[in-house]
Parts: sequence; C-alpha cells; structure tokens
Amino acid sequence: MTHAHFSLKSALLAGVFGLSLLATPALAQTATTDTLAGDDKTVATVNGYEIKTSEVRMAFDDVIGQLPNMPAKLRFPFVVEFLVERHLLAQLAAKEGVAETDDYKRRLAAYQAKALRDSYLAEKIAPSVTEAEIKAAYDKEAAKVQQTERIRARHILVATEKEANDIEAKLKGGAKFEDLAKQYSLDGSKDYGGDLGYFTAPEMVPEFSKAAFALKVGEVSPPVKTDYGWHVIRLDDRKMGSAQPYDQVKGAIKNVLVRDKVQAKLASLQGTAKVEILDPDLKKAQEEAQAQQKALQDKQQQKGAADAVQGLGDGSATDSNGKGDLSLPDNGQQQQ
Repeated sequence: MTHAHFSLKSALLAGVFGLSLLATPALAQTATTDTLAGDDKTVATVNGYEIKTSEVRMAFDDVIGQLPNMPAKLRFPFVVEFLVERHLLAQLAAKEGVAETDDYKRRLAAYQAKALRDSYLAEKIAPSVTEAEIKAAYDKEAAKVQQTERIRARHILVATEKEANDIEAKLKGGAKFEDLAKQYSLDGSKDYGGDLGYFTAPEMVPEFSKAAFALKVGEVSPPVKTDYGWHVIRLDDRKMGSAQPYDQVKGAIKNVLVRDKVQAKLASLQGTAKVEILDPDLKKAQEEAQAQQKALQDKQQQKGAADAVQGLGDGSATDSNGKGDLSLPDNGQQQQ
C-alpha cells in the first residue's frame, strides 16, 4: 500500500480535486450495502418525513471523511442516523421560525448553488464520458505500463552524511530498517517504516533512482545524497509493470475523464465570465494559489489515467503524491 506522505502537498491536491461530487457515486456504491441498490425506497421516517435511499446516497458526500476507518457494514446505519439527527433539528428550526432569518437565507442560497452544480455534473458531465473514451484511455496507458520496470523501496532520510553512516552501521548491527525509519527519517514516509510504494525511475530524482534501481531485492544501499538530504535505501520488490484488468479500473478512469471535462468546462466559463476579486490581499493570494493549482492539475491530467491503470490492487500509488518530496518538481525538471 502506498501513502500520501506530505501533508502540504496532500492538502493542495485536496483543494485541486475538491469537486467532491466526482467521487460521490463510486464512493456511495462501495461504502454502502446492497440496501441502497434498486428502487428509491423509504428506509426511515422522522415525524412522518420519509428518508429515502437517494437521500442516503447524497449524504455520503457530507460524512465520507468520517467513514474510511469504519467497518463497511456500519456505514449505512451511520449515515441514516446522521440524517435522522439532521431532520430532527431541521424540524425544530422550522417550528421556531429559523427559516425567516437572514442566516438561513444566505445558507439556502449557497446550498442551492451547490445542488445545482452537483446536479449539472451528475446529469450533464458524467453521462458524456463514453465507454469508448474510457477504453481508449485504458488501452493507451496499459500499453505504456507493459514496458515499464517498477520497484518498491523504503528509505531513511537524514540531514547529514554522518547520520546516514550511523544508520548504515545500525542496520549492519541488526537493527530493523522499518524501526529506524520511524525513529530517524525526516519525511512523512517514516510513519510507514520508510515505505515509498512502487515507482518508476523517472518519478524520482535521478540520484535516488540510480541508487535504488541498482539494488537487488533485499539489499540496502550505502548513503545516497540528493537535494533533500542523505538517504539509506532498501529495495523490497522489482517487477515489470502490468496493467490492472479493465473491469477493475474503468470506474477510476471514468472519474479521471469526468474531472478533466469539468476542468475544461470551467476554463471555458472563466474565459467569458466577469469575476472580480476586490480584496487586494486576497487577489494576490489567489493568483499564487491558481498558479500552483494549475501546475498540479496539469501534472494530474497527464498521470490520472496512468495511475488508475497501474495503481489499483498492486500496492502502487493511486495519486500523484505517493513519493513525497523525492518526486521530481512539477515542471518535470531536476532541481538544481
């Protein structure tokens, strides 16, 4: 299993792909039981109000962040309970006249915009992605995967050569690599015993890739210097890339293609819309964020289908950020 090791980059990616609706149908299908399949039936009532399966599916978007570590069989009742509590409070608010307040009207306008956006994506954008497009993207990336060697490695990153030499001595003395990584490594992979998952040579800075790909499985490198510090690397596995079966990844590929169409639509709208940012500090911050966001979007558009084809079911990266700061800069050039 690979992990997103660096919180800042993870947060940026979350901002870029914050169009949560794109994942909602797939998340709802995998996170709920068969109870949500089929007809839109009533699953509970609150003082006569009927909670239907369609509302439960939509509610997953609101609470999905609380569900990843919850057993699958508990997710459906959790969301229903969430909706029961929501409607109890909503009914009380209606009785007490909250619907007449300015705060409610502001919230209603914001939620209406969200509902319209979500429905547009579900009704207009998602259906426009055809099976032929999905299969073409799969075939294109699968052909590349077959020709690419990938390795799985762990590393321990420290600031100085002396520290790296000390780590090497401890390993020769019988210390466990994973334990030393958790204790000494300076990057987020330390939480996973230094595990970087599977990667190809071009995904890492050259010095790191050269050392890692030269190892035999189970072998540990001498200290390796990069712009990020000093690394001690262990090779855990080596294999030629193999594409996941189409049926297993077509849903993920569709999400990538839907996201790309959303970005294209937004670019078209922003090209003709009149949008003014009035606060000068906000304007400056937004310009910086947009530049960063565009770089991440461009990178993800290039890798999205490839990650979907390669990354499901084999412990590979399922996002562009699994390798942390060892990844090449967003412009694809080696740091100087």
